Amino acid sequence: MLGASRLDLPPIVFLLAFIFLLSLYWSTFRTQVPFYPSGPKVWQAVAELIAARPGVRVVDIGSGLGGLVLDLARRRPDGQFDGIELAPLPWLVSRLRAKLAGSRARFLRGDYESLDFSQYDAVFAYLSPAAMAALWRKAEAEMLPGSMLLSYEFKIAARAPDKTIAATERGPLLYIWCF
Repeated sequence: MLGASRLDLPPIVFLLAFIFLLSLYWSTFRTQVPFYPSGPKVWQAVAELIAARPGVRVVDIGSGLGGLVLDLARRRPDGQFDGIELAPLPWLVSRLRAKLAGSRARFLRGDYESLDFSQYDAVFAYLSPAAMAALWRKAEAEMLPGSMLLSYEFKIAARAPDKTIAATERGPLLYIWCF
């Protein structure tokens, strides 16, 4: 704090920084899921997993800045690609990115618990270990035969994955559960 006081910045700068961080990490205290962005290699792996499914419907729960959803919508004009995000700033950024790109990707603001997973062929999650048990209960109750739950980096303790993919060199794994 001593270093910050030497900068001689007006108090509004600190207030704006606080508001920015609050809007980015809005939901972390409640959900225990911080902002974890995935990257192009993960998006490619997901695209390959859904390649054989015409008219595929995918949702990214905790979609952050919307990278995966926008990428899939660009690659697959025949599909439906949704993202849902609880934190206001990432949700707003993803909505703006979709609008500016003229994308069909759809971004919802809210909790994934409000979604019906039976409406999707694939559910992608990059959450945190704290969220995985609840995610599995919801997936088990709602996902239909032939659908997939994809989790980047975090396993579900209740069931071993049906498949594992190394999407990046020396990075986390992509876990797949088939229903």
